[in-house]
Amino acid sequence: MSFEFNADEILAMAEQIEGNGARFYRRAAGLVNDGAVSSLLQELASWEDVHQKVFASMRDTLKEGDRQPTAFDPEDETSLYLHAMADGHVFDVRVDPADKLTGEESAKDILQLAVGQEKDSIVFYLGLRDMVPEVMGKEKIDEIIREEMRHIGFLNKEMVALASSP
Repeated sequence: MSFEFNADEILAMAEQIEGNGARFYRRAAGLVNDGAVSSLLQELASWEDVHQKVFASMRDTLKEGDRQPTAFDPEDETSLYLHAMADGHVFDVRVDPADKLTGEESAKDILQLAVGQEKDSIVFYLGLRDMVPEVMGKEKIDEIIREEMRHIGFLNKEMVALASSP
């Protein structure tokens, strides 16, 4: 199966990832019985909403020429990476992680799932940042990567707090 990607499609994937993340966090917040964990998950959902808007804004500023494949990639590494993404071998952006929640998960389980989602997002964005020119907002991608890393820190801190509570 062959895919060709342009900036519009890549940014649409990023929007999808952030939307999926927000839905996951909102659903997870409704499933946990711990108020502090629920509040953290709601806050993370709000942050993912902001990220989704950043990518939507970046897409809105694309010119027609930016909607064509433009990356110089003589070794076809970008294409191979995006093929792995599209095929679901890294993670499938078309699958909504909120649908994976059964309601049987503990707060710790949900936090571990959330860390996995954040790691997946970072992997995607690290690949994406090399395809986004400075003029199109590469610094925004870097900022979102840093925020996703902070999310992992918040989630890990909460897991430690859960482990140390009676």
